Amino acid sequence: MSQITARVSDELVSELDKAAAQLKRSRAEIVRLALEHYLDDFQDLSLAAQRLRDPGDPILDWDEVRDELVGKD
Repeated sequence: MSQITARVSDELVSELDKAAAQLKRSRAEIVRLALEHYLDDFQDLSLAAQRLRDPGDPILDWDEVRDELVGKD
């Protein structure tokens, strides 16, 4: 396992320590979990953005989609 070093604000360290104490985990474990969650979200958002830029996807008209789903007024 690799080790990294990062500089963070004193406020962030204080919040990290509070979370670590509350969860009964080490600082390192909290940071590792936070990074894992962030990177999972980043990958999901990157994939979504890539799909939005796909020129092959049709552009849907909201009014037409709504009418098909809930019926016309």
